[in-house]
Amino acid sequence: MNKELMEALDILEKEKEISKETLFEAIENSLLTACKNHFGKSDNIRVEIDRDTCDFLCYAEKEVVEEVEDDCLQISLEDALKIVPGVQLGDIVHVEIKSREFGRIATQNAKNVILQKIREEERSVIYNQYYEKEKDVVTGVVQRYLGRNISINLGKADAILSEGEQIRGEVFRPTERIKVYILEVRNTPKGPRILVSRTHPELVKRLFEAEVTEIRDGTVEIRSIAREAGSRTKLAVWSNNPNVDAVGACVGINGARVNAIVEELRGEKIDIINWDENPGNLIQNALSPAKIVAVFADPDEKTAKVVVPDYQLSLAIGKEGQNARLAARLTGYKIDIKSETQAKDAPGFRYEDYMDDYEDEEEYEYDEDYEDEASASDEDYEEASGSDTEYEEYEEETFDSDTEYEEEASDPDTEYEEETSDPDTEYEEEAPDPNTDEEGEAAPAEDPEEETEE
Repeated sequence: MNKELMEALDILEKEKEISKETLFEAIENSLLTACKNHFGKSDNIRVEIDRDTCDFLCYAEKEVVEEVEDDCLQISLEDALKIVPGVQLGDIVHVEIKSREFGRIATQNAKNVILQKIREEERSVIYNQYYEKEKDVVTGVVQRYLGRNISINLGKADAILSEGEQIRGEVFRPTERIKVYILEVRNTPKGPRILVSRTHPELVKRLFEAEVTEIRDGTVEIRSIAREAGSRTKLAVWSNNPNVDAVGACVGINGARVNAIVEELRGEKIDIINWDENPGNLIQNALSPAKIVAVFADPDEKTAKVVVPDYQLSLAIGKEGQNARLAARLTGYKIDIKSETQAKDAPGFRYEDYMDDYEDEEEYEYDEDYEDEASASDEDYEEASGSDTEYEEYEEETFDSDTEYEEEASDPDTEYEEETSDPDTEYEEEAPDPNTDEEGEAAPAEDPEEETEE
């Protein structure tokens, strides 16, 4: 049992995270290389290593012949009988090779083969390890400045923080620990090249995922994020549980959670708002802390017109337009902000500009619905009324009955008029009107005043 070799393999596997099987293959290849350098050929050489005891055997397969022409490939019958009794011509004999008999150059080449394989496997392990952490946040130690770039030690590999990925005004001291976002991991002949960033918006998102339990377990989602590194970040969050306040979960008790992230980002301000499916409400939340009077959003054009009080205009726009710019990035809308005074004379910023279109849409929808209902009622009426012929026959029948009734009723009425006319006349003649004189003219009324005078 080769204890020294086994201990060396255990140490390499633990420190370099290289599997033993890979190391065994490297040793086999190194012995084959040494044999090739020593004998000039290695086609018939085999190496066997016991994985449990680490004992290895190196031998050459040689053919038994009467006359030896190539010592590397052939062996005489006399020599073969010494190794394997009863061997015959044409058989293959395994001849052991003593690795200690190799020369200095062959031994050095074997050593180089093993070291090269260890380096390649180490680079591969590191590359795979950090490739899995790509688009994630890791903690590194600042080593030194390389011009305007910074070398950061991530543990088993060094990363480069380029000038473009640094926050303006940040200064780091050697041995200082910082959190960085891994942008890309490249596999190069000199080893993995890792590029990191301190300005990427995903850095803030990953920090919240690490700090806030509700985001990590999926109860709260970060729907959108907009950042200007070193100055301000806006974060839109949404809660899948109605009993959980998304903003409150991110802020924490007395702001403990958000303050830890602000401290890591060296004082960068963070605004956390509630996500809303309604574009108007979302834009209103995104422009906080400014107060909003009205929002006219167009989802098709991705534009929005916002009216704010006169004293809130500068707050809504922000310093150098930062608040409006971040709100536009957060919502994805092109936002135009005006004060109430400016909005009075600006088209598109008044309710009246949208009321006409709204009324036209209502009338159009009402007309269509009315036409549909009217057409449906007409069809139902036609079905219920039956055929037109039956209706005409009914009219003819009723017309005939009315005519007969008029003819029958006309005679009695006429007779009654003739009979009643005579008695009335006689009665009038017998009883003249007392107010008329004998000639039938009306007598003048007596004046009551004249009687009183007399």
